[in-house]
Amino acid sequence: MVTPEKKNLSTALNARTIQLSSSSLGAETILLSHGFGTDQSIWDKIIPLLLAENYNIVLFDWPFSGAVEDKSIYEHSKYTSFEPFADDLITVMDEMGLKDIIFVGHSMAAMIGCIASIERPDLFKRLVLLCASPRYINTDDDDNYEGGFGREDIEQLVSTIELQFENWIEEYGPIAVDPNDSASVDKFRSCLKKMDSEVVVSLAKTVFQSDNREILQKVETPCTIIQSSNDAAVPVSVGHYLDKAIKRVSALVFIDMIGHFPQLTAPHKLAEAIKGVVKFDEY
Repeated sequence: MVTPEKKNLSTALNARTIQLSSSSLGAETILLSHGFGTDQSIWDKIIPLLLAENYNIVLFDWPFSGAVEDKSIYEHSKYTSFEPFADDLITVMDEMGLKDIIFVGHSMAAMIGCIASIERPDLFKRLVLLCASPRYINTDDDDNYEGGFGREDIEQLVSTIELQFENWIEEYGPIAVDPNDSASVDKFRSCLKKMDSEVVVSLAKTVFQSDNREILQKVETPCTIIQSSNDAAVPVSVGHYLDKAIKRVSALVFIDMIGHFPQLTAPHKLAEAIKGVVKFDEY
């Protein structure tokens, strides 16, 4: 049973709740939030695995997503940080009447979830930070933070997207997604192709130039960190950094896989990890 939302922003962002049956009423609610360059269809493989456990599944698309019909929602001058996205998340959850849910945020959505939880802790029972990074650029400060990229790498990335968008999609697909899984690589590429190139450039600047390290110590919601063991976008060290920086981390889990998208290439392993989170909270 799929229930589309009928209010304002949640409608525009294709928000919906999926329940296997009426018996799912009162069951655990899991909100799956996609990241950079994709849309809610990125979760298609894992949804049946979670519905089989009788969970309620909530999905929506971010304003930048190619699946959103009203392109005017994404304002380049507005979304220069993650805070406006966090405001959108809170609005969608309020419109849907959601509270005390398990939030699974992939990639950039993980940090957005952290920010939203600081503003409205009543909305979140637990944060699952999936392939998350608070900062992608290495630093030479006292932190000696390893984000995985030099500043020049990010500048080159943005320039390539801007000047060679279609070629970049073809090349970036098998870097972000396990190249041995061609169907999943194609899925990621198809999501990127739905987006306007100017939106991708703007979003890439916001994401890859972001630094959200300072907000981590303010997160009071219990967290589970799930990372890929071999992710070109997020090195293993970032998972350990998050584990130390966030107060209430119950587990740091590394999924044995290649790439940044466990929901595409390791859905069964990811589903088991999420089910473990739910069972942990039941005790």
